[in-house]
Amino acid sequence: MSRQAQPTGQETSGGTIRVGGDPDGLMTYMIDLPPEALPSVCKRDLERAWYAAREAALAERQGAVRGFRFNRPDGSHTDLALADRDARCWVGAVDRTVGIANTRGLSLCLRLLALIDLMAHAPWARSLFHLARDGAEFHPALLRTAASQPLTRDARFDEAGFRARLSRFVSGFQIEAPRAAQRLSGARS
Repeated sequence: MSRQAQPTGQETSGGTIRVGGDPDGLMTYMIDLPPEALPSVCKRDLERAWYAAREAALAERQGAVRGFRFNRPDGSHTDLALADRDARCWVGAVDRTVGIANTRGLSLCLRLLALIDLMAHAPWARSLFHLARDGAEFHPALLRTAASQPLTRDARFDEAGFRARLSRFVSGFQIEAPRAAQRLSGARS
């Protein structure tokens, strides 16, 4: 936080989140929990957050640049900076609708960002959602998993853990076994 920041502390179940801002619009959050200790959220709240973020994106609302420091009991920490225009828009939408200065709202926000990241990078997840100009459709199990799967140290979803939890919620969803590595010589082990 800058010297001119106006910190506020909010007691939350399981930790304190102190929020500050500077004249340039940078928002800083000091969280007394690591991302992996943030609580699960409701599936319907995650879906609402998606639609709030979508509406903000369509309205081209710019959110503030935000920095987060997650402190661990052992003294280590994880820093997360959200300067990307899209991420700022989405975080701003969640902040306006439920607030992110509490563990529930922050968890909801980070799960939304982690879900978007997963959807963009995991080809196996593409059959579980459909994005179109007029909206999106999600398999209920995708949202249920994102609402309940713990975040990693860097506030993302562990892909293997996500797939394993998802397989419990989706009938017939199978996790493919990794292919055996072939040797360059062509010999098999």
